[in-house]
Amino acid sequence: MREILAGYKNLEQHVFYLIGAQFCLQLINSAFFILFNYFMEDSGYPDYEIANIIAERFGAVMLLSAPLGFFIRGKRLKPFFYVACAIVPTFSLLSIYAAENHLNTLLTWAMWGWGGGFVFLQVTGLPFILLNVKRRQHSEAIAMWFQTWSVTVFFAGVVHFSLNTLNPTFFNERNMLVIFSIFGYLSFYFIHKIQIKEQPSEPLPIRESSGLGCIFYTIYDVVRPYDWGRIMSALIPTLIIAVGAGFTIPVINLFFLNVHGIEAETFALMSAGTYVLVAIMILFMPHIRRRFGYGIAITLFQSLAVICLLIMAVTEYYAEASIAAGIAVFFYMIRQPFMNAAGPMTSELTMYYVGERNQEMISALNASIWSGSWYVSMQIFGWLRQMDYRYVTIFLITVVLYAVGVVWYAYLIFSYNKRNVVTP
Repeated sequence: MREILAGYKNLEQHVFYLIGAQFCLQLINSAFFILFNYFMEDSGYPDYEIANIIAERFGAVMLLSAPLGFFIRGKRLKPFFYVACAIVPTFSLLSIYAAENHLNTLLTWAMWGWGGGFVFLQVTGLPFILLNVKRRQHSEAIAMWFQTWSVTVFFAGVVHFSLNTLNPTFFNERNMLVIFSIFGYLSFYFIHKIQIKEQPSEPLPIRESSGLGCIFYTIYDVVRPYDWGRIMSALIPTLIIAVGAGFTIPVINLFFLNVHGIEAETFALMSAGTYVLVAIMILFMPHIRRRFGYGIAITLFQSLAVICLLIMAVTEYYAEASIAAGIAVFFYMIRQPFMNAAGPMTSELTMYYVGERNQEMISALNASIWSGSWYVSMQIFGWLRQMDYRYVTIFLITVVLYAVGVVWYAYLIFSYNKRNVVTP
């Protein structure tokens, strides 16, 4: 245990400041994950309309990620962090105001702005770590980056449950979302504290020309340096799993509310407990990967998560039974650690698989694919629910897609190991 924790203790100070900023902004994301759907239901939105509105946030990330990935090549990344610090809390507050007053056009634009703000942290965070952290510490730094989501879900869940228990009238879903959004502005402090000489990536080689030739050669020079075959191969399992996740994760609280009658404060406490397990599991993942390899750290963990999701989903078939809600909660709570713990290792694998010169691009495309897939999946989810398809039917689509994605990751691991690339 001491050996495992030592790897985190030895991380450089600027990593902890980056994680501090990530914590402040992810706390908003976590609070919206737990509470915003309940808040919108209380405001009179049906579940299919909630899905369509939430999808707009992912649409912004989908459109902005890839262009930002090209743009940040060879540039300092700290200024992009400041953009996220300004946009995310501001548009979170705007989203709450718009939803409360049923200003749907404003709500759509607020969702786009919020998603766009997160792009400036999502796309730049991992490249910053890989460029400015010693290679032997990559696993721990990446694990901490992913750990933030788990810790903030726990924090948001416990704080909401505790304060709501003390004063449910004041500390309702709406006011808690406002409090967490304002807290996000503290991210400025942590970014300001990052005082290092950044190591940027190599800039793109753009040749000089004029007229139409300028446009043609510029596009060619921007695209040419990347290993697109390797990038596409690494992105395929991400795409498959992201599409499946989009049918489930953003609306999981609606499943527990509408199928098992679990309200916001209970789901908040349940999520807090769940993500304690996630945080503990992620803590050990660098050690598990070094000892057992990616096959155990990714393929086995993801396979167990798929089985848990299947058992959770089919509880809708016997939802009237007294044990159904308990079974659904239990398998949700153990499913999350297995799937989330594999996340840092899949990111590390794909980053190493594509090589150093492709890392900004794979980071951008990963963000774009996750959000684009969730955007499409949320739209389809809303359409299916409007046609009265049951949650279990929709979640079983996720199970099938997850299974295919796990098999593809197994192939990717085999291909990576076959190249005999040594990881730290």
